[in-house]
Amino acid sequence: MAKTEKILIDNICPLHDLECEKAVLGTLTSPVLSNGEIPENLTEDCFFDEFNRNIFRAILAIISRGDHPEPIAIKGCLDKMGISFNVAELLKRLDGMTLDFNQYVNRLFDLSVHRKFREIGLYLLKHSASEEEDIEQVQTKAVESLSGMFRQSSDNIYTLKDGLTGVHQQVNRNLSGQTSLTGTPTGFEQFDRRSGGLQKSDLIIIAAEQSMGKTSLLMSILRFAALSGTKSIIYSMEMRKEQIASRLASIESGVPANQIMYSQLTSSQLQSFDKGLARLLHLPIYFDDNSTSNIDSIINSIRYMKRKYDIDGAAVDYLQILNVNMKGANKEQQMGDVARRLKNLAKELDIWIIALSQLNRDKDNPIPSIARLRDSGQIAEAADVVMLIYRPEVKGKPYPGDFSHVDTKSTAMIDVAKGRNIGIMKFICKFDAPTTHFYDLQDIPISANVEPDPF
Repeated sequence: MAKTEKILIDNICPLHDLECEKAVLGTLTSPVLSNGEIPENLTEDCFFDEFNRNIFRAILAIISRGDHPEPIAIKGCLDKMGISFNVAELLKRLDGMTLDFNQYVNRLFDLSVHRKFREIGLYLLKHSASEEEDIEQVQTKAVESLSGMFRQSSDNIYTLKDGLTGVHQQVNRNLSGQTSLTGTPTGFEQFDRRSGGLQKSDLIIIAAEQSMGKTSLLMSILRFAALSGTKSIIYSMEMRKEQIASRLASIESGVPANQIMYSQLTSSQLQSFDKGLARLLHLPIYFDDNSTSNIDSIINSIRYMKRKYDIDGAAVDYLQILNVNMKGANKEQQMGDVARRLKNLAKELDIWIIALSQLNRDKDNPIPSIARLRDSGQIAEAADVVMLIYRPEVKGKPYPGDFSHVDTKSTAMIDVAKGRNIGIMKFICKFDAPTTHFYDLQDIPISANVEPDPF
C-alpha cells in the first residue's frame, strides 16, 4: 500500500492577500468607480481580514443610498455600525488603488473559493472520524456547498420590465396563432392548452390510491415528452429499468407489458414489438439504478444529471417510500421536507420534477381529493400542480358530477386539484389496461345507462 502523506489542514493558514484587498478597497473609494458599479463576484467573503470586510460593508451601505464612499463617509458608517477602529489605520487601508481593478477582484474571488475549499475539507475531515451525522447527509452538505460556490446571485435577478416583456411576447404569439406551449408537452390537450405543458421550476404531484395507475400515467407523460426531444430521468424504488422499459415498449407497440416480460410473443406481436422498439431506442429517457431510496442520494443524482446531460425534468416514484435523514421527525414532517426540497431543486436547476404520491383510502367516498394525500398536507403546499387519478371502473361506481354520463369502461378522470397560475380543471382520458397507457380521447364515450337527451 502506498504511503499517504499527512497534511494537517487545520494548521495551514487560509490563503489571502492583504495588499490585494487594500488595492481593491482604495479603488472603490477613488473616482475610477464613480458610477458606483460593484462587480457581482466581489462580496464580503472576498475579504479575509475582518476590518477590511467591515470597510467593504460600509462601502456597500454608502453606495446603496446613492452616495460616494469617500473616507469621511466610511468613518461615519463604521461608527453607526458600532465598530471601534483607529482612524489612521482606516486611512491606511484605503491608501491604495489599481487600474487593473477587475483582475484584482478576480484574485480575491479565487482566494475566497480556496478558503471555502478549506472549510469543506475541514468539515469532511471532522466527520470522517465521527458518526454524529449520517454519511448521506455529510455528502449532501459537501456537494451543495461545492455546487453553489460559483453560482452568481444576480443570474436570476430581473426587473418587472423583464417579466412584462415575456408576457407581451406570449400575448403576441397567441394573437398570431402560434403555439402557446411554453413547456414540455404531456400529450393531454386540455392540460397542455391550459398550462402550456410542464413548466420548468415546477413540482408536479401525481396522486391516486393504489392500483389506479400513477406510474402508468407518469410513463405516458414521459414517453410523449421524450418524443418531442425532452430529456428526463426516472427514479423508481419499486421497478428495475427493464420493467420500466417494458412499460414504455408496451405503450409504443400495443403488446401487453406482462407478455413482453414473461411470455413467448407471437409472430405478429414480435413484429409490433420490434417496430415499437425502433421508435423508442433513441428517446432521451434515463434511469439511475444505483440510486437508493434515500432522498439525499436522489437529489445528488439529479444535480449530476443536470450537469452532465442537461435534463429537462426528473420523476420520483414514489414519495412515501423514500428514506429521509430527519432524526426525531414524524412522517408528516419528513414528507413535507422532501416535497420542499424537490420544489427548491426544481427551481434551482430550472427543471420540472414529477413526484408520485399515494392517497389514503376512503371506502365511503372513493373520489380522490387533495385532502387525502398520504402522510402530509405539506406535499400539496409545496407543489405547483397536483393531479389526481380516478378510475371508477375499478370501484364499480359512476363518475361524479358533470361526468356522470360518461362510460367508465377503460376511461379515467384526471383532476387537476391544484394548479398554481393555471387554476383547477378535470378531464376524461382513455386508459388501456393491457398496455397501461393513458391517452387523450377525441370523443367522450357515453354510458349505456344514461337516457339520451330528447332535445
